[in-house]
Amino acid sequence: MKIFNAAQIKELDIYTTQEQKISPIQLMERAADKCATWLRNKYPIHTHFSVFCGLGNNGGDGLAIARLLIAHQYKVTIYILKYSPNTSQGFEENLALLKDLITIRTIISEKHIPPIEKNSVIIDAIFGAGINRPIEGVCKTLIENLNKLDNPKVAIDIPSGLPCEIDDFSKENTILSADYTITFDAPKLSFLLPKTAHYVGNWKTLPIGLSENYKQTIESDYEYIQSNDILKITKKRDVFSHKGTFGHVEMIGGSHGKIGAMILATKASLRVGAGLSTAFTPNCGMQIMQTSVPEAMWTGNRANEYYLEGNYISSNKTVAIGPGLGIHPKTQTFLHLVLKATKTPMVIDADAINILARNKEWLNILPENSILTPHPKEFERLIGSFSNDAEKLKKLKEFTATYKCIVVLKGAHTAVANVNGQIYFNCTGNPGMATAGSGDVLTGMIAGLLAQQYSPIHAAILGVYLHGLAGDLTVKEIGMPSLIASDLVNYIGKATLHM
Repeated sequence: MKIFNAAQIKELDIYTTQEQKISPIQLMERAADKCATWLRNKYPIHTHFSVFCGLGNNGGDGLAIARLLIAHQYKVTIYILKYSPNTSQGFEENLALLKDLITIRTIISEKHIPPIEKNSVIIDAIFGAGINRPIEGVCKTLIENLNKLDNPKVAIDIPSGLPCEIDDFSKENTILSADYTITFDAPKLSFLLPKTAHYVGNWKTLPIGLSENYKQTIESDYEYIQSNDILKITKKRDVFSHKGTFGHVEMIGGSHGKIGAMILATKASLRVGAGLSTAFTPNCGMQIMQTSVPEAMWTGNRANEYYLEGNYISSNKTVAIGPGLGIHPKTQTFLHLVLKATKTPMVIDADAINILARNKEWLNILPENSILTPHPKEFERLIGSFSNDAEKLKKLKEFTATYKCIVVLKGAHTAVANVNGQIYFNCTGNPGMATAGSGDVLTGMIAGLLAQQYSPIHAAILGVYLHGLAGDLTVKEIGMPSLIASDLVNYIGKATLHM
């Protein structure tokens, strides 16, 4: 699902009305009907709604939603913010449809800002996706007052004051903090990033039939991955397959006291479908690995009990390195040897990333299309600091282009950045997955998919999706606080059944 900016959304709306031979007001009615239905399904008939409308098309949406709620016997109070002499046609047409139904209140100055009933649900339809300037005057004061209230707040399309384009975002701006945001056909980029997402609350995309043909022609650097996208890239197994068909993972890592990370990663590589997996650890890991993961093989390279060092001989296996690795100076040299010896895409995680951050010149010898899986702090060590999400995404694109690699930037809506600058945001996962070892499981899953001959970008996207889905299935049974990384491994199979 492509993510569009404000100008593209406007073009898409116009094209849809022309293609489907409908008027803009009919498209607005379609959107309003979807919103009103969502609100009716969520809130009982005795609910009171306070609907705040601006003078543009977002305000027109709010007026139409209010009319549809009134038609279903809900109690509604409508407020129009008169901040300009100009109005949109959609606003005027919906205003005309309401004049005989309800008395509409106008807010012209701060003295007109009303007290809000304690249990009233606030509908924010003041400013839509097109806003590109800070909110001022009476609108600023109103939003600041609304943000102080405990009332539930539902934003239509986007919270007022929050821009689609994150380049325009400033935490100094006045932005409505919504509990829920109802948007249309696709999320906005600002819904998916840590500095802006908290204004959005829980968001829901409602399909309103925007032109699929025109969507295909719009170029966007950002996509939101959902289950239908995953089904398109998932491979089926041939009846005559054997374990060699599904590849061999060489999972490299571990150090004294950190073999657990290797257990998780190695198990995950097998659980996601790799035919074979070998754990490459220091000697202290041999007995633990052979006991904990009997399905895997073990190897090492020198009689060192505590950390990896020494020579490395390349193989035809799919290499993943980093879980529990440590950053001993001799281990750093060992990583350098692995990088030089490996000619096919590999997975690089955890301490392997931290070592690269200390030896940035080694990034130049990464095998092309290798997959790095940093969490935000590890990523910052690689690229340096950034002041906002726009700069972070810019540096992310520059990094993948410079080093011809894929980066899986872990977090809520994990971002998978391709070599060509395309960034894919994930739809699965939950805060319960913020637990030790979760990233090691992801490393194993991506490596296991890469071994099965998924393209590197598809291995990254599919691995992230299944990892999050395993987390979602886990919390349904045991709750977020109780989730541990081993649960994710155990639910990988169930995740694949839900695709």
